[in-house]
Amino acid sequence: MSTSASSRSQFGTLITVFFFWGFLAASNGVFIPFCKEHFSLTQFQSQLIDLAFYLAYFVGSLALYLVERLMKIDFLNKIGYKMGIAYGLFVSAAGAIAMIGAVNIGNYWLILGSLFLIAIGFSLQQTCAQPFAIALGDPETGAHRLNLAGGINSFGTTIGPLIVSYFLFGGLTKNVQVEIGSVNQMYMMLAGLFIAVAFFFIFSNLPKITQDEHIEAGKGALKYPQLVYGMAAIFVYVGVEVTIQSNMGALLKLPEFGGFHESEIAHFISLYWGSLMIGRWTGAITVFNLSKMWKNILTVVVPYCAFGVVLGANVLNGTDVSDLYPYAFVIAIQIVGFFVGQEKPAKTLMIFSLLGMAAMSVGMLTTGKIAIFAFISGGLFCSVMWPCIFSLSIAGLGKYTSQGSTFLIMMILGGALIPPFQGWLSDVLNNIHLSYIVTIFLFGYLAFFAMKAKAVLKTQGIDYENAAPAAH
Repeated sequence: MSTSASSRSQFGTLITVFFFWGFLAASNGVFIPFCKEHFSLTQFQSQLIDLAFYLAYFVGSLALYLVERLMKIDFLNKIGYKMGIAYGLFVSAAGAIAMIGAVNIGNYWLILGSLFLIAIGFSLQQTCAQPFAIALGDPETGAHRLNLAGGINSFGTTIGPLIVSYFLFGGLTKNVQVEIGSVNQMYMMLAGLFIAVAFFFIFSNLPKITQDEHIEAGKGALKYPQLVYGMAAIFVYVGVEVTIQSNMGALLKLPEFGGFHESEIAHFISLYWGSLMIGRWTGAITVFNLSKMWKNILTVVVPYCAFGVVLGANVLNGTDVSDLYPYAFVIAIQIVGFFVGQEKPAKTLMIFSLLGMAAMSVGMLTTGKIAIFAFISGGLFCSVMWPCIFSLSIAGLGKYTSQGSTFLIMMILGGALIPPFQGWLSDVLNNIHLSYIVTIFLFGYLAFFAMKAKAVLKTQGIDYENAAPAAH
């Protein structure tokens, strides 16, 4: 398919779902402390929100895999990617409607079940949307479209916490009591949006693109060590990305970290997810055919432009962002990391993993704004890890590439298990600050994977540094 105006319009339709994924995932950072106080939960119990949300990705992907393996039915090939996304949106809408009932009943476990159902729909949407984006145009530029879609996803993660904070607290005023009607209004809006976009997909001019590859019998892709190590890396990467911000609400309530009320943390959560947008926008520069001089200039300019977008979104929400200005120094460190990484996946992953370990160590050893910015910078250093891990993991898989990709998406499970583990550790230690020690070990494994993948691929005669990146 040519990259015509029609194709661009179709791609514009498709990326709406990328926004939803980011919007809801990042909003959990605001919803978690709200539920913790409203239902008088322990830190572990509050982290079950992430467990329910990210476990659904694993369950949904595994269910689809088992259907195709056990029933010999290629589900996606039967219905097509377009209808798969529409069905996923309907499932998410059902979850949003169920959330309204769960909140009115006041049952936390029903709330978790509703979030699980919303994310089950997201799982089907993501399974269809990523290959669909590649198919909407020249396959050689598919990674470009995924990078741009990832930028939209990151924009959703940036403004999601702000919008949810507005619905829950009516702004960012301290000690505002949340009314159940505010939560209902938010999820009624989401249910309506999901349904509207589903019908928009059904009646859109998007082609009915299907996939031709079938799940291979036998061990298949799992015989490749780079994939097995990469599955663990995706598990760890998603886990550390999510757990840093999911436990941040409890951290920020400590007097030594500012003693913030849960209605005051949205701009910090927004900055965390905005940090991923800053990194992804900067990483997307490499997909354009630019001279070395312009790439260098934009590598410095783009991250600060993205930082300006994050600040601007918060200002529009009525927030004083002057306390976020020092973060510009941290962005400068990331820019140096980009230059040193030289657009090579293994080298870039190693550098940003080590920077992540350093940032978490600073956060552990300090308090106040230095520690807050250190932990938030985890978003900056996570931002470009998915394409690095993904490209190294599927390099050399050949006909097993599709199956390998499915296994990697399953490992989003890390976002379900690691945050509750940190919450449990916090309860055991009675110290949310000390529980952040797990993040150092998580970044440490990612550094190990960078070295291991390089060695494994070298034995297979693969030039790992030229592997084409994907996007998340």
